[in-house]
Amino acid sequence: MISNKKILVTGGTGSLGKVLVRRMLSESEGTPAKVIVLSRDEAKQHFMRVEYQQRKNVTDDIIYKDFEQILEFRIGDVRDYHTICNALRNVDIVINAAALKQVPTCEYFPYEAVMTNITGGENIVRAIREHRFPVETVVAVSTDKACKPVNVMGMTKSIQERIIICGNLCCSTTRFICVRYGNVLASRGSVIPLFHEQIKNGGPVTITTPEMTRFLLSLETAVDTIFAAIQNASPGETYVPKTPAARIIEIVTALIADRNIEIRETGIRPGEKIHETLVSEEEAWRTYDRGDYYVIQPILPELRMRKEKVNYKYLNREYSSADSICSFKEVKKLLERHNLLVGQEIVIEGEFLR
Repeated sequence: MISNKKILVTGGTGSLGKVLVRRMLSESEGTPAKVIVLSRDEAKQHFMRVEYQQRKNVTDDIIYKDFEQILEFRIGDVRDYHTICNALRNVDIVINAAALKQVPTCEYFPYEAVMTNITGGENIVRAIREHRFPVETVVAVSTDKACKPVNVMGMTKSIQERIIICGNLCCSTTRFICVRYGNVLASRGSVIPLFHEQIKNGGPVTITTPEMTRFLLSLETAVDTIFAAIQNASPGETYVPKTPAARIIEIVTALIADRNIEIRETGIRPGEKIHETLVSEEEAWRTYDRGDYYVIQPILPELRMRKEKVNYKYLNREYSSADSICSFKEVKKLLERHNLLVGQEIVIEGEFLR
């Protein structure tokens, strides 16, 4: 699938990017010719490079011959068209994981979200189109908040999905596809590390509202979804993992266990939903079941034509975090399996080489 391929990961120093790069370097999905990490955070790149080279005490020479390594680091921003043009040269696969993803941040700085989440995606399509780069596949990493969006983060991600899918019409030799999933357990900026900190400090633990539900999946499952899409998706399709969902209050209760800690309700934050949706009612009629995934066919009829004569079993209903909520016992087992109960060793971003 990725053997002998040159792969560009934008936002490769983030929670998902680190686990994705680690999996590619493990050669479990094939042996890549090169993995290029593009991000604007030189400190995160430095620590990732140090860990990759298994060094403890380093000087500036660690960056020397960076371009000769299988794992290559590039400082840059998806917002900058010239950076993207340089990064895409001789690349076979692009995984666009760069994003502004904090809901409140995007509400207060909406144009910043537009620049990263929308312009960043457009820069990739534009560079491939204008320079005729022979890129085989582009994968856009999206979010449940892009489905029936009510916040800026979701709105910008929803538009990025459409920009990427539309890329199939103007760049016929490149396959543009998407993946969409919900909250990633213990990723950077997620709520579980916050709950851990609040519990360790004796509380209170803050929740927005007891009715709130969320999809929950591991970083490894998120990466599995990307590889499944690369291997199987047709142009314009969006892969959605079948994911457990839980009430946030159940997660908090499992984390607190028998500790005498107050749970305090703070109210819904700007731009938040009570329940998240991964497939909307409008998308359900063109969404079919594919084992561990739902696959949303593209909205553009030109990209669906080849599928019309195939007898798929369509979803026919929206896929919401309120549909099938885990029991308390199941929530506790899920947290145990991912070492997320307080007292277990928590790995917030995933160790790069482990």
